Amino acid sequence: MAGTPSSASMPQPIYLSADLRRIEEAAAANAGATSLMERAGQAAADLAAQLVSERGKDVLVLAGPGNNGGDAYEVAAHLKSEYFRVSLVSPADPAALPRDAQHAHRKWLDAGGEVLSAVPQDRKWALVVDGLFGIGLARAPQAEYAQLIKFANSQRCPVLALDIPSGLESDTGRVLGEVVRATHTITFIALKPGLLTLDGPDHCGAVTVADLGIAAGVVEQGAWIAGPELFANLLKPRLRNFHKGQAGSVCILGGASGMAGAALLAGRAALMLGSGRVYVGMLAPEAPIVDLTVPELMLRHPDEALGMELDALVVGPGLGQGERAETLVGAALASDIPCVIDADALNLIAGNADLRDACARRKADTLATPHPAEAARLLGVETSEVQQDRYAAAQRLSRELHAHVVLKGGGSILFARDGHWFINTSGNAGMASAGMGDVLSGILGSLLGQGYAGEATLVLGTHLHGVAADEQVRAGIGPVGLTASETIVAARRVWNGWHGG
Repeated sequence: MAGTPSSASMPQPIYLSADLRRIEEAAAANAGATSLMERAGQAAADLAAQLVSERGKDVLVLAGPGNNGGDAYEVAAHLKSEYFRVSLVSPADPAALPRDAQHAHRKWLDAGGEVLSAVPQDRKWALVVDGLFGIGLARAPQAEYAQLIKFANSQRCPVLALDIPSGLESDTGRVLGEVVRATHTITFIALKPGLLTLDGPDHCGAVTVADLGIAAGVVEQGAWIAGPELFANLLKPRLRNFHKGQAGSVCILGGASGMAGAALLAGRAALMLGSGRVYVGMLAPEAPIVDLTVPELMLRHPDEALGMELDALVVGPGLGQGERAETLVGAALASDIPCVIDADALNLIAGNADLRDACARRKADTLATPHPAEAARLLGVETSEVQQDRYAAAQRLSRELHAHVVLKGGGSILFARDGHWFINTSGNAGMASAGMGDVLSGILGSLLGQGYAGEATLVLGTHLHGVAADEQVRAGIGPVGLTASETIVAARRVWNGWHGG
């Protein structure tokens, strides 16, 4: 089963560039005879040799003006010693290189290599190594480097990026002008957010982590790849002596006129993820009294549904933004019941200071699930500003709403109340379809109702949703045309697999 936790599964840490600099400084002080740059070069050369395979012997290495360029010189020297025909191109002034990079440059020259000012035109490259820019890049590459990036992207051979594809911002995944579209990336020490969110996954290809023998404990760990291994100790099969009262009662509030499907999707997801009872409080006057597809759902008037003995609330799917909807959001936030806030509930909070204050005052777990446009409304900024730094946006939302937040999108950013944060790498482009967010909110509500804490629910539910969509694609259902309904049954199957059921 995809994503099944095991004793071999270890949480994968993520670090921002400032943290990585501190780790590098501490490691460099204790590096011994072999520098970090030498270790990086050897690790990358080993992977490069595998990628070349039987394609030929001609390797093009592109070296930049900083330490990433130093890594490139190290790679070139290693590959040359293994009898590859290596051509190294760099517009950078060797005298201006950082100290370690100057040492690597000298090593390349001592090995008989030369630094070319232009790419040889008479070669059929078996591999291009991108060592132009690393995690320090903060602006668009200059013209001479942009031309080399364009050349790398025009090649049909594998392209191996060192640490991060040149032109991609390490902390955000934002494209800065021209950017390398790598087939493979070997990243050093640990994963970077920019490889995992926004435009990063479309440019880094297959990612390999080379830890360089560094224990990153010098910086307190606070970020991980979202996955079931983080909470594997919580995932246990149900006892035989189990009843529906132990599985939680969940209420979905939504389903205004013309949007009944949103509330029903959330309700169906909650039911199939194991909730003992699911009430759906439908706002529409013409709402159905029974879901003929899933008759186990209990459709109620919103006031009646809120009056039930509940373990979790989901407010927002198809809710609308009228006065009645605003009253229901206020009632949900005033309760001491764990709550998922989604869709129109988020929009209402964005436009109502009293609702925002009520959310921030809540003691019970609150999960907020905005997409970038909803996050922008909540933060009072443009959507583009949210996307420029998804980590910062999710962090600010979590603090201001006092909520566990998932900022949805490619590489969803998850921020827990305690400051821990995660990036979810499951899921695919097929999830860009109507109703997917409603299914996620139902999954999250179900886990809250079953007694999972907010942070565990945030991670497990978001990752599970993506894994379910990935399983559907592997089965030939999507990504084009994948529907939200189809992910619900797959999510149930994956969830049972995680439990050993």
